[in-house]
Amino acid sequence: MPSSSLPNKGADRRSFLMATVSTAAAPLLPGAPGAAAATAPATENPHKPVDAIVKVNGRDHQLAFDVRTSLLDLLREHLGLTGTKKGCDHGQCGACTVLLDGRRELSCLTLAVTVQGRNVTTIEGLAPNGELHPMQQAFIDHDAFQCGYCTPGQIMSAVACVNEGHAGSDADIREYMSGNLCRCAAYPNIVEAVKQAKPAMKTASRD
Repeated sequence: MPSSSLPNKGADRRSFLMATVSTAAAPLLPGAPGAAAATAPATENPHKPVDAIVKVNGRDHQLAFDVRTSLLDLLREHLGLTGTKKGCDHGQCGACTVLLDGRRELSCLTLAVTVQGRNVTTIEGLAPNGELHPMQQAFIDHDAFQCGYCTPGQIMSAVACVNEGHAGSDADIREYMSGNLCRCAAYPNIVEAVKQAKPAMKTASRD
């Protein structure tokens, strides 16, 4: 049989592949069927601010903020309560510790929108009338801080440590305060401060 009569398998394969690619790409070309649906903008803005009432240090605040806002950023950027510090912003250092309904929480990992209906207490809320909380005074008495950056989170965690009943021994205090890092290594002084504040806090709670 003459070679000219043999089927051109290479050409057929190439034609088949080109047709397949063209068909797959057609919906992505401008004006092609389905292109409008693929490029149509969303009808709603997922980042539209939400309105919420957040109770901080016993006071209600009517706020509008992005649903992705962390409690830490809400406190610092929206309410000007900069006592709560941004350390690692990954929940690993404890500098942003606050109390939610009396329990310690990492505000950098907490969405602000989730705290509606709960009471948030920050370091500023421990001394509302200018009189230092027993834990704050104990930190001063025992020089339980150096640079002071981690101190607000340390104090909030220490208050919760006592209230949770975890300040029965030095070992317990170290264990239940281990989530709060002090880069200045004032840990022995922090333990002594917690031990001093414990009886004063119990007395205050009975008054």
